[in-house]
Amino acid sequence: MGSASPPAKKSEKQQLTDNKPEKLKKGLGWIEWLKGWFNVIFEMLFQRISASHLENPMPLPPIDNLTCIVTGSTSGIGREIARQLAESGAHVVMAVRNPKAANELIQKWQTDWSGKGLPLNIEVMELDLLSLDSVAQFAEAWNARLGPLHVLINNAGIFSIGEPQKISKDGNEEHMQVNHLAPALLSVLLLPSLIKGSPSRIVNVNSVMHSIGFVDPEDLNVVSGKRKFTSLVGYSSSKLAQIMFSSIFQKRLPAESGINVVCVSPGIVHTNVARDLSRIVQAAYHLIPYFIFSPQEGSRSTLFAATDPQIPEYCEVLKADEWPTCAFISQDCRPTNPSEEAHNIGTSFRVWEKTLEMIGLPSDAVEKLIQGEEVTCRYGRQQQ
Repeated sequence: MGSASPPAKKSEKQQLTDNKPEKLKKGLGWIEWLKGWFNVIFEMLFQRISASHLENPMPLPPIDNLTCIVTGSTSGIGREIARQLAESGAHVVMAVRNPKAANELIQKWQTDWSGKGLPLNIEVMELDLLSLDSVAQFAEAWNARLGPLHVLINNAGIFSIGEPQKISKDGNEEHMQVNHLAPALLSVLLLPSLIKGSPSRIVNVNSVMHSIGFVDPEDLNVVSGKRKFTSLVGYSSSKLAQIMFSSIFQKRLPAESGINVVCVSPGIVHTNVARDLSRIVQAAYHLIPYFIFSPQEGSRSTLFAATDPQIPEYCEVLKADEWPTCAFISQDCRPTNPSEEAHNIGTSFRVWEKTLEMIGLPSDAVEKLIQGEEVTCRYGRQQQ
């Protein structure tokens, strides 16, 4: 497996010092912004060529002993991920807002799979990422099983294109909550089960759109008036925040925990997001099917990050090299670099601290959970 070019080694303290000027940064520079859009357009036009070496569907290594939680698995990429993991022998937990739809899917999959092997090992648990109480209750219920969790796939996400700003009942901008805050809370609270499943992984389905995002740690919800909110700002900012948080999360996890955090880009994929697009953009989707991945094609990078045996080693190499970001896997299943802004370690640390505050966790939550201690979360009972 290839790797991104390693930077010159710097301590975290040095990196923070280097980034002091970024405290006053109000947005992306125009060169960064142009580079970001170039990355988005380049991925859309050439993703099929760069991923031409991949099989579809992607063959998976033996995973009969894996337990995997997949959020948002009733449609799009998540549905393909859940189905393919189950057909390869994994125990799959569909964490979804609509349990009825998930159970109907399972019935269909079991019928289609009949005669090909053992019945699929899939179950459904309710999870609503627009409610941090729901996230905490889900984690509490899962941890109470006292069983291992090997792979957490934070796939669920929203992109309410063209919609006005919406605030969740928890007081957060909806893109930020669903795409970043709720998955962050889920990931931290499930650490006890991930430790039991070690070596284990947290795989965050991200997007190339993060490269046009900008995060103000003191205004994650874009409500201060410093920036005008648009759905594009909400979505791209939430995806960048996820990478920044994941990068510090990876640094906080000791090697002996056996847990690694990976972000992936699925590529430009034709999913249910298209239903929220303008008619003109929907028409473009239908006119250029060659360039747009199907959900099955879009699922490959996530499946690769979740199952490839070399991923843990790659994550540890990046950590040893003091690489500023966590592992990032592109849509062609190759390691790549997230945006220049994602490498801003100073901002990443502040995003980490602000995120923990917003999801109701103490600053030392990860360290305590790794050590088997109890942690009190504002949105649930004590976690151990």
